[in-house]
Amino acid sequence: MKDAAVPTAAPEVSADPWWVVCLCAGWCGVCRDYRSGFDAVAQRWPDVRWEWLDVEDREDLVDDVDVETFPTLLIGQGARAFFLGPLLPQHAVLERLVASFIDGAPATPQLPPEATPLFQRVTAALA
Repeated sequence: MKDAAVPTAAPEVSADPWWVVCLCAGWCGVCRDYRSGFDAVAQRWPDVRWEWLDVEDREDLVDDVDVETFPTLLIGQGARAFFLGPLLPQHAVLERLVASFIDGAPATPQLPPEATPLFQRVTAALA
């Protein structure tokens, strides 16, 4: 998976709920340490669907997406992903990133081609 970077147009407003999915691994100490803060940040936005997805337990969903860095975040709404990429394991960074999408202000990074299909598989399986 390539790093997300190049900004494009802002996401369209939708009535569908936002999803924030942390792609992690049970063996990853950074992920284990990050989990409590991820859950705490989730409390700030109860209308957002927050999921913790162990990529090894759910290989069926991750499929051919190569998650190389943990934690990796997947953010989307409706049937579209808006962000897929590694994130510094700092809760303030997570809060700022999520707030930028929820508030409708962000530029959408150029996504890897597997981002939206991955988002669609995850939301279909966990809905």
